Amino acid sequence: MNFNQHSNLEGTHAIFSASKYHWLNYSDEKMLESLNNMRAAERGTRLHAFAAEAINLRRRQKGTDYFSNYVNDAIGFGMTPEVILYFNDWFYGQTDAIKFDEKKAFLRIHDLKNCESKTHMEQLMIYAAYFCLEYHIKPGDIQMELRIYQQPNKYDPELRVFEPTASDIAPIMDKVIHTTKLIREKDI
Repeated sequence: MNFNQHSNLEGTHAIFSASKYHWLNYSDEKMLESLNNMRAAERGTRLHAFAAEAINLRRRQKGTDYFSNYVNDAIGFGMTPEVILYFNDWFYGQTDAIKFDEKKAFLRIHDLKNCESKTHMEQLMIYAAYFCLEYHIKPGDIQMELRIYQQPNKYDPELRVFEPTASDIAPIMDKVIHTTKLIREKDI
């Protein structure tokens, strides 16, 4: 048999794929909610790409909404968008925007959220730990500011700012190092 070719779909997964068979038991409402969540994720991905392009091109945004503030602040602080921080193949992540001022010993990480759920500063703290691990910087030797920009919702305001200390970041670094050793010892 000559099977139909769907080369445009190679490497992709359908939201209602066979490997995610639980949808068989979904109500109509749950099916539509799943589809809406997928579309929201796609919009978020496109919005992040647009923000990164605006930051790279230093194109300030008109307006005072969370997205415009995120882009304009990143430009104003001279940040770089979409930077991967890497410790090893088990521990790495991509920041939305980051800057490290070596003269001032100041790390700034900003995150753009497009969801309506509660946000967690731990994600940005993990990025700060990855930064310190990758660049061999002691968290007590620098100052940090972490920001989350998002559409205001019932959980969080538009802007959340946190200034972590070494006591916030060092335990995360320790956990990463410990788990890396554990994985290597167990040869997993």
